Amino acid sequence: MQLFYNININETTENFSFDKEESKHIIKVLRKKDTDILYVTNGLGLLFKTEITLASDSKCTVKIISFEKSATPKFHLHLVVAPTKMNDRFEWFLEKATEIGIHEITPIICDRSERKVINTERFDKILLTAMKQSNVLFLPKLNNAISFKDFLKQKQQGLNFIAHCEETDKKTLKKALKPNENVTILIGPEGDFTEKEIELALDSNYIPVSLGNTRLRTETAAIVACHSVVFVNEN
Repeated sequence: MQLFYNININETTENFSFDKEESKHIIKVLRKKDTDILYVTNGLGLLFKTEITLASDSKCTVKIISFEKSATPKFHLHLVVAPTKMNDRFEWFLEKATEIGIHEITPIICDRSERKVINTERFDKILLTAMKQSNVLFLPKLNNAISFKDFLKQKQQGLNFIAHCEETDKKTLKKALKPNENVTILIGPEGDFTEKEIELALDSNYIPVSLGNTRLRTETAAIVACHSVVFVNEN
């Protein structure tokens, strides 16, 4: 199934048109024509079966034939990750985490962060492309970048973890996880969190965890954490 996206449609929508860029792709590149079937999601768990009624490369219009609603996830996975120095590594994380099933991402700026400015617009496009390519019906939420200290001031529901490399008493993440629980996991920058940051997280009731016996890159650690949570919640 080839999946398309339109954020503005819901259960009451009967007809809608794609924007010019998507319309051109549908008609000129994919060579779709009148009466062809397209499957569309709004990124909120709804899948629409539609039929092209106007095959225009400037305004492709469809009518909705039917729709189905995906089951609401029983858990919410929020990864809070320091942006990597090389943008392409963080973009790889965004793509793969979307394929696996992440729900929310917050970039955090830490004391040892080498990148403190992110291109939110580009990251949003990567999430959208990954959602469509993997036939995921929920578009992950990407929050604006925030400092580590300011993030800790926000209250997170469910299980809260900080993954770090310091030699302290830590559980493995897989032993600390529970199914059907909301999860927030902090992943630090290259060079890891500082001792002070770890103390602040522990004071905010974050549980220290290990992601394995090897030292992982930031983006690898984030993917390991993401997969671990989704795996625990599989039926």
